[in-house]
Amino acid sequence: MTREPVARALIVDGKRLETVRYDGDPAQPAIVLLHEGLGSVSLWRDLPQRLAERTGRTMVAYSRYGYGRSEVLRERREPDYMHHEAEVVLPGLLAEMMIERPVLFGHSDGASIALIYAGVHPTAVRALVLEAPHVFVEDISVRSIAEAKIAFATTDLPSKLARHHADADATFAGWNDIWLDPRFRDWNIEPYASRVRCPVLLIQGDADQYGTIAQLDAIVARTPNAQTLLVPGAGHNPHRDAPELVLDRVASFVESLRTAS
Repeated sequence: MTREPVARALIVDGKRLETVRYDGDPAQPAIVLLHEGLGSVSLWRDLPQRLAERTGRTMVAYSRYGYGRSEVLRERREPDYMHHEAEVVLPGLLAEMMIERPVLFGHSDGASIALIYAGVHPTAVRALVLEAPHVFVEDISVRSIAEAKIAFATTDLPSKLARHHADADATFAGWNDIWLDPRFRDWNIEPYASRVRCPVLLIQGDADQYGTIAQLDAIVARTPNAQTLLVPGAGHNPHRDAPELVLDRVASFVESLRTAS
């Protein structure tokens, strides 16, 4: 049976955030989706609904400040912006939505935010699903993000992003500028991975233009309970490039938590 989502705007850390929630089994930990660097609630497309139906769990997605239909970004991001999201915004959002010990499913920037949160609060997370995570800055990432800047200036990328963001220019600049900032080259969150104690599912496309398998290797080397899914032919968005494979593996991983708890 398809459950209807409940959309709601919340004020967290002084900013209005777009959220959507599918209610499920209250006895099982909710799944919270954390989108990529140019993502939003709508850019998850049908994944929240399909995952809610497959797992029977409460499913939450939200657009971070500066994304989707959340409040428009008004300032330049700083190199610690993902730390602020993980240490201030996400705890506030979870408290507002009365969610405890969730499964955090993060994609790209969202995966890094989830990892930081789990490193700071190792007992407050039931499990992590990290899709195309970054724990340090690679040359391939910087090259691809520089190419994205050219694409934004020369193609229809702005109009495509405008379908999903209140201010596509501000959203793109907020992501692109900080990743190309020389100060960001030293960004590294590997120490947070060493503090994670919950089960972790790592997902990576083997044709990801924004990162390599070295990101997963760094996490596996530091976490005691990690498994990986390398998706053949997939780029930076395995859940879109190979939806059935990713959905099946995530649903199976989440179900295994029930039997292990």
